[in-house]
Amino acid sequence: MRRITRREAVIEGLAGTAAVLLAGCGTSSHGVSPTGSTLASTWRDPSGVGVLVPAPGEPLIARTDLGPHRAATQVLATFAHVTDAHVLDASSPARVTFLDRLGAPFQSTFRPHETLTAQVLAGAARAVQALRPDLVIEGGDLIDNDQSNELSQALSVLRGGVVHPGSGPHGYFGVQLASDPDPFYYRPDLDAPRHPGLLRHAVRPFVCWGLGVRWCPVLGDHDILVAGEIAPTAETRVLALGDRAVWELPAGLTLPPGASLGASYSPDGPPAPQLVDQFLAQALAAPKVPVAPDPNRREMDVAEVVARLQRGSGVQSEPDALDYHVDVGERLRLIVIDLARRAGGSGGLVRPGLRAWLASELAGAGERWVIAISHQPLESSDGGEQLLSLLDSHPRVIAALAGHTHRNQITPRTGAGGGGYWLINTASLIDYPQQARALQVVETDGGGVAIQTWMLDHVDAGAGPGLGRISRELAYLDAQGGRPQGFIGGRLDRNVALYAVQR
Repeated sequence: MRRITRREAVIEGLAGTAAVLLAGCGTSSHGVSPTGSTLASTWRDPSGVGVLVPAPGEPLIARTDLGPHRAATQVLATFAHVTDAHVLDASSPARVTFLDRLGAPFQSTFRPHETLTAQVLAGAARAVQALRPDLVIEGGDLIDNDQSNELSQALSVLRGGVVHPGSGPHGYFGVQLASDPDPFYYRPDLDAPRHPGLLRHAVRPFVCWGLGVRWCPVLGDHDILVAGEIAPTAETRVLALGDRAVWELPAGLTLPPGASLGASYSPDGPPAPQLVDQFLAQALAAPKVPVAPDPNRREMDVAEVVARLQRGSGVQSEPDALDYHVDVGERLRLIVIDLARRAGGSGGLVRPGLRAWLASELAGAGERWVIAISHQPLESSDGGEQLLSLLDSHPRVIAALAGHTHRNQITPRTGAGGGGYWLINTASLIDYPQQARALQVVETDGGGVAIQTWMLDHVDAGAGPGLGRISRELAYLDAQGGRPQGFIGGRLDRNVALYAVQR
């Protein structure tokens, strides 16, 4: 059976929708919330034709899996979880977009909306500003390919200032150009849904107001690894800084028989660094397209990434790792755990000494409630059960928060002695539904605690003519993206009030 191209999938998704496209938002009697709060409004495809329109919001639903509903008495802390932005350099010769032709599990190597990642992060920052949280957790995979210019763009969005999303001297130059005759890649100047001039607008500098509040970084695999999988090598560094790019799938390059995703697979990275190593070696010998080089595309080592995240956020940790805690007032401690693999691989890894460090952090929390935060979920990380066992036995732990899976998901976990806490995963900004998460820790009657959480849609941040909304539209239509894979999660994975056992 012939594999459908992404361009064909987008066209099929729009077949018969001319009337809806012409009507646009006018088909809905509901407006879009300027704050991005999905409590007020959200996006739906009511006709099932591939066109999103504003819809009523989703109120909080009580989840009493771990404890009874009790009235909230006061707010202890409000924070946002913004994760998996994957700010990327779409013109970089280090991109491996050609691997997308192999299908799963390489569909994350190209997305039709990949030129708009900085603008989507800016829209999420605008929604966070409206929330007015005590702080923001930047949940990892802030950037996509371990490049210095990607990190510069992302940090400019978070702190505020002029953001320069392009690279090279000529603006966008990549596989989505109208001059590229290849029908596999979505070309916005030619293909449906047409957005003439999108690539030109995508690389224009824009002003962002930033988060407007302190933020705390979490280290992700894409922040320090090429394609989120392999540690930079001499060959990958040369490729990133070079003047040749591979756009076409090299002849004879196929997925090896028996290749599997493995337990650590996530939508933000191929299954194993060995496969990427193999494919890059073959790609280096394949025909290439001349591109303009840019020294700002250099790949970074771990120490540089950590240092820049520390300087940008003001957090203090060891020089080569992002393990630390943040106390929010006198009642809540957030413990950030670094699970990124230095030697390669997208899955989480518990390093030697990390269990003892976490035990010390929990002991130091005193009577504070505790939320543990990592990029990769602890339950799928190598050695993660060591840390989960500590959380299971601590009476003040109320949640473990993660990203990486690009999926909204909330699961109760029973702790030792009949207690328990919540495993909370937040969707990404790169794949549909392109949402962040708001969390509010509240004290309840009798001295207990609950977490009220709801999703935040990114909103117009003035980064260009509707670029954020175009990105959401294209992410929704992406036949390999978050809509067909259900990344939005179920209703109980989004806007809910999570009650814990009274302790």
